[in-house]
Amino acid sequence: MKKTSVVMLLAAAVLFCAFFSNVALGAVGQKPLLDDIQEMLVLFASSVFFAGSVLLFEAQDKRAAQEVADRS
Repeated sequence: MKKTSVVMLLAAAVLFCAFFSNVALGAVGQKPLLDDIQEMLVLFASSVFFAGSVLLFEAQDKRAAQEVADRS
């Protein structure tokens, strides 16, 4: 479970870096690699991976807290 959430978080970071790089290229006057729709899809995928990772981390934390409460 933890490995999956870490991989999803890394995927979100990589996708966001791709989005940011594309925006930075456009800001300095060069032609961006992605068009508007592709840029939107990359940002959307990054958001989905980030949200999924956060939900998995929260589920893991909740499960760990429940195990501690069960031992008491």
